Amino acid sequence: MLHGCTQSAADYDRGSGWSRLADGAGFALLFPEQQRANNANLCFNWFQANDTASGRGEAQSIIAMIDTLLARHTLDPVRVFITGLSAGGAMAMALLATHPGRFAGGGIIAGLPHGVASGIPDAFERMRGQGLPPPPRLAALVPAHNGRWPRLSVWHGDADTTVAPLNAEAIIAQWLGAQHLPLAPTSTTTLNGARLRRWGDHVEAITIPGLGHGTPIATTGAEALGRPAPFMLDCGLSSTRRIAAFWGIAPAVADGVAMARPTAASPLTGVAATIDAALRRAGLLG
Repeated sequence: MLHGCTQSAADYDRGSGWSRLADGAGFALLFPEQQRANNANLCFNWFQANDTASGRGEAQSIIAMIDTLLARHTLDPVRVFITGLSAGGAMAMALLATHPGRFAGGGIIAGLPHGVASGIPDAFERMRGQGLPPPPRLAALVPAHNGRWPRLSVWHGDADTTVAPLNAEAIIAQWLGAQHLPLAPTSTTTLNGARLRRWGDHVEAITIPGLGHGTPIATTGAEALGRPAPFMLDCGLSSTRRIAAFWGIAPAVADGVAMARPTAASPLTGVAATIDAALRRAGLLG
């Protein structure tokens, strides 16, 4: 579980509710925490090649933590999952891309595709949705892999002005392209007011209308889990519960509950109505 910028591991756990869910469902958790000596804003360095390449930097440190946890608690090495928010989501995507055989599933929340930035200026451009490569180049940034690919759940608010929603489409294009799968979804439905696209049972994308930058949580109803906080946004959908259910490590969540009004909504208007056209023009929408 990889936190976002300015957060601690404990902040992310309290807001998302992962420990509470793990207590009930019976799985172990690992919360790596960034140090200010590595990044002044406590961001994982997803934009530095030395920290995301296989066997190097922060990525290797996280893999070493996973190995220690597996050995210490005699856990199943083929049932390891990774998720993160924002910079944590981008680092989770880097680990999925460079170590796909180590993970059974991933969950990327308001994150970015792997390998699209090489330094801080690049990182800010990509966060704004500028300069993202086309799908073939995105796919080529993922090393070849002949084994099983992890399942992937991608979450983004369509009013996110910190990490542009175009990044969610780039993640999907990168992941599907690396596996030589078609970009067109096999199904498109609504999930309690959000847009849910699926590519078989292997990849899903949830776009939440009016949601800004943060982890979607629910504070009331059957999905209630976690606490509102900076970058922990109550929208009536618990990404924690639903990602865990998608991975198959927690019970499924019943659909049909009306979404709450998202907190910290962006001042942008009309983005929900225009985003599909923008993504199609960019060639990133399946």
